[in-house]
Amino acid sequence: MRCHSVLPAGTWDRSKAVDRVLIDYDDRHRRRILLRTEAGAELLLDLAHTARLRDGDGLALEDGDVVQVCAKPERLLEIHAHEEGELVRIAWHLGNRHLPVQLLVDRMRIRADHVIQEMVEGLGGHAEEIEAPFDPEAGAYAGGHHHHHDNE
Repeated sequence: MRCHSVLPAGTWDRSKAVDRVLIDYDDRHRRRILLRTEAGAELLLDLAHTARLRDGDGLALEDGDVVQVCAKPERLLEIHAHEEGELVRIAWHLGNRHLPVQLLVDRMRIRADHVIQEMVEGLGGHAEEIEAPFDPEAGAYAGGHHHHHDNE
């Protein structure tokens, strides 16, 4: 099987997926990679440009079928604080270290790291080790968001 294009999550009917690939965060930013589906088939991702695959995206196959991308659970730290100000301060320190961070409504997730866990707790936060899919922010310069203006 070969995939030349990605269907963003929410733009295709997941019930039409013929198979799934379970991919960790490191392998979801690719242009070309050989993947194995849950059913055991080989799938060549062969895109014209590097893409950031997200949980729920579809890999459009040459024959018209679609394989669903599923984020593989990883060892993470889920960080929360008693006060919003503490959480914002912790977020600043994580960003200052250029760590990938997944932002949720009242908490954040990072990859498990005992040194960073100690830092978070020293800043008044709480860090609990969990196993979950990791989908951090792409960053301001990742090219995932474009503004369209009337004068363009």
